[in-house]
Amino acid sequence: MATLQDVMRDKIPAWRDEIRGILKNNGSKVISEVTVQQAYGGMRGVKGMICDTSVVEPDKGLIIRGRPLLEIKHLWPEEIFYLLLTGEEPDDAAKADLQKQYDKRAGVPDYVWDVLKAMPEDSHPMCMFNTAILVMERESAFRKRYDEGMTKGDYWEPALEDGLQVLAKLPGIAAGVYRLRYKKGGLIPWTNGLDWGANYVKMLGIDDADGTFAELMRLYLNFHSDHEGGNVSANTCHTVGSALSDMYYAVSAGLNGLAGPLHGLANQECLGWILETMKKFGGAPTEAQLRDFAFETLRSGKVIPGYGHAVLRVTDPRYAGFLEFGRKHIADDPVFLTVSRVFDVVPKVLEEYSEERVKAGKNPIANCWPNVDAGSGSLLYHYGLTEFPYYTVLFSVSRAMGMVAQLVLNRAMGTALTRPKSVSTRWIKGQVKG
Repeated sequence: MATLQDVMRDKIPAWRDEIRGILKNNGSKVISEVTVQQAYGGMRGVKGMICDTSVVEPDKGLIIRGRPLLEIKHLWPEEIFYLLLTGEEPDDAAKADLQKQYDKRAGVPDYVWDVLKAMPEDSHPMCMFNTAILVMERESAFRKRYDEGMTKGDYWEPALEDGLQVLAKLPGIAAGVYRLRYKKGGLIPWTNGLDWGANYVKMLGIDDADGTFAELMRLYLNFHSDHEGGNVSANTCHTVGSALSDMYYAVSAGLNGLAGPLHGLANQECLGWILETMKKFGGAPTEAQLRDFAFETLRSGKVIPGYGHAVLRVTDPRYAGFLEFGRKHIADDPVFLTVSRVFDVVPKVLEEYSEERVKAGKNPIANCWPNVDAGSGSLLYHYGLTEFPYYTVLFSVSRAMGMVAQLVLNRAMGTALTRPKSVSTRWIKGQVKG
């Protein structure tokens, strides 16, 4: 049986040759141009980096290694990580081998818990989580190998080892942060032979008698695993990693970006709006009540959280997958029922409101459809994960898979140090004037 490492050794030489051929034959071709608006607008839409693990198509949503997300929603996180790295799904033997590799690496060093327990009691869960990753940097196989001396062609191997070490430990660290921060009791150890998602649920200590929370966790970890290379967390990890900073530095840095309100907070903000709406109406509102309240919200200058996306122009397939799960397992839950009714009502309201704006001489609403954050929080809430500040940690456990995969591939391909050219406002004014 070929291990993940064996498969990577077979594939990497061909990938390197492919890139060399592209650069040799087409290296001078232009693939993008930049407007002044884009330069000031966070480089939105500028094509300036390579990410082979996934792409986000405006009319299709997330596509992982050429596979539309909803076609692979049945895959477990272990299989998704394997797919991200290799471009192919693992067979049963390869999946079992990767799970065993996690079993061997899942133990969290005692000094990590010493550090977390020494932090102030009101520390944010994300600060605790990211600190735990960074404090483990002393374990880095890449740094040790680099200090000893190794060729560039071998960089990916200790990077992958670091990635496996990080991923194996993340569910335990994340669950430990939850139990420490919210005083849920003692730490619960990793169980050998149990999958990544189910282990996370078990270590959280939340009751899951029928196994549906573990099913949701696998789906959640799948759906949030990767989202191109330009989002804040992945791009930060990429930039830090391009300096040959090891996995611990790079992943921690990327997740610090994920902690920002504009990147990782949307989940809890959407759920907060749903709960406020239910409070206003004394329970799950009717469609008529939702329609009136949505118009009231929009006309007051506010937005409806979870609707609209920087790239997508269709319903986020991740939202569709969560909606399907909710309707199957918790259709009568009042919070989820409200989320489901919002989906039936709000897109139509947004379309009508967009027409109002156009008639008033204002810009239309670019996207009237829900993104992933519009529904995922209601599912977590149903299963007892009600501490909103913790939701970003859960997001981070998943997104780390994409960051690790991208960084390993960048090491394998010899990706250059990230160093875009910046210009001044004075330079821009001169160019525009000219």
